Amino acid sequence: MYESRFSHRSMIVSKNGLVASSQPLAVQAGIDILKKGGNAIDAAVAVAATLNVVEPMSCGIGGDAFALIHSKKDNKLHSLNASGWSPENLSIDYFEEKGMDKIPMTGFEAVSIPGAISGFAKALERFGTMSFKEVLEPAIYYADKGFPVSELVGSSWYRAEEKLQTHKATAKNYLPKGVAPRVGETFYSKDIAKTFKLIAKGGAEEFYKGSIAKKIVEFSEKNNGFFTLEDFAAFEAKWDEPISCKYKDYEVFQCPPNSQGIATLLGLNIAKGFEMDSMIHNSSQYLHLLIEAKKLAWADLRTFAADPEFNKLPLEELLSDEYSIKQQNRIDLNKAAENVSPGLDWSHGDTVYLSVVDKDRNVVSFINSLYMGFGSGIVAEGTGICLQNRGSLFSLDRKHLNSLEPRKRPFQTIIPAMAYKDDLPVLNFGVMGGDMQPQGQMQVFLNLVDFGMNVQQAIEAPRFRHYDDNFIALEEGIDLKTRTGLIDKGHKLRSNIREFFGGAQAIAIDHDNDVLFGGSDPRRDGCAIGY
Repeated sequence: MYESRFSHRSMIVSKNGLVASSQPLAVQAGIDILKKGGNAIDAAVAVAATLNVVEPMSCGIGGDAFALIHSKKDNKLHSLNASGWSPENLSIDYFEEKGMDKIPMTGFEAVSIPGAISGFAKALERFGTMSFKEVLEPAIYYADKGFPVSELVGSSWYRAEEKLQTHKATAKNYLPKGVAPRVGETFYSKDIAKTFKLIAKGGAEEFYKGSIAKKIVEFSEKNNGFFTLEDFAAFEAKWDEPISCKYKDYEVFQCPPNSQGIATLLGLNIAKGFEMDSMIHNSSQYLHLLIEAKKLAWADLRTFAADPEFNKLPLEELLSDEYSIKQQNRIDLNKAAENVSPGLDWSHGDTVYLSVVDKDRNVVSFINSLYMGFGSGIVAEGTGICLQNRGSLFSLDRKHLNSLEPRKRPFQTIIPAMAYKDDLPVLNFGVMGGDMQPQGQMQVFLNLVDFGMNVQQAIEAPRFRHYDDNFIALEEGIDLKTRTGLIDKGHKLRSNIREFFGGAQAIAIDHDNDVLFGGSDPRRDGCAIGY
């Protein structure tokens, strides 16, 4: 049960195409591509590249990407894994010799091969209609001519000042005046403009086998890093089969591991056993069940989300109805669980999300990230490329499925989502923000399906966030009665700032009326635009 009330924003309603993401300039770049005759895949790459320029702490070509693409060519859903692998020369032995039990968050020890550009290329080659040169034009324009720093981007930049001062090339690129650019200040990214121009001319080949790879590897060698030219030349993004679960009349799709998308599916599989739509929205009973479902899903996620090319993962069993019922029965309706173990005995940040739908109803759910703000804090000299720190997510426990091994993909937090009904995509959505992504996706999806909210209301509704230390943060707007009820069930509460509850974007597709409905999160700077 949900008492309808107006959201702060209205939905965007459109017929020809719609783009939603966290920066208006990037969204407009996607719309411009659609208006020029490009499709959703072309527009998605243009938006992602432009976000690299206008929101550089969150994403970029020094990071990784995942995408779900519904193509009208074959009316099928395709999963793209553009997450990079670890260097051949880095192993657990290195950390053991140094007496380290954890991979640091910054420096070359945390850097894996950037996968995003290979993903851009794979998507354009298979489903796009435009060249790299055409789709990179907006990013090159804003990098060359400058862009005004938006409010939340400026705040994130300011908080990262100390990190950006660690390396000379990083400070040169992102602190040109010695401090972070302030809100409203025009910022220029001349080095990244040069890099994008090289890619526009030479494609992914230039990045992985040409001058860009050489610059990154040379910089790595000068700074005691681990990259080799062979690490770059051998890497390619890959196509996977999406994984899914059923919820009522919907089928929800995710990219398979090494992404954490399976956590959303595991959580929904548990939630569907409890008639969530009969409860009061964001009541203590409702949130208790979602929180407990999240705990169970995370216990399995931490155990089984790893590179499937190195491990046999029990995905079919984890997503089965039998397993869902077993997990549902583990929930105490009146008491919060303290320590949750995986349900299966098996012995063997910062991010940007974008959603695009075009006039032909090609649908792209796309996510790109450096992991933490400005990734590893390293910019390869002369490239403007900020290198991610996804390698820090590897375990140094040799028995763990996500243990560090040469040329292995680490566990990934970034997850695009898409929901089908009657074999057609009806909801394209994602939530930015580390481990908030699956629990945010669950909340947004259930707001739509079980409580009849529109996409904007579903995005704006107050959220909870459960942390690994078993504390719960409740967003402003969740009432005192709910807070007291959760405490009575044994939940530990803490306060948090609004932006830590994730940033969602969504497009709903009404096939009967041939109309698109877009929503964008006011917790971020972004918007949805249609035409």
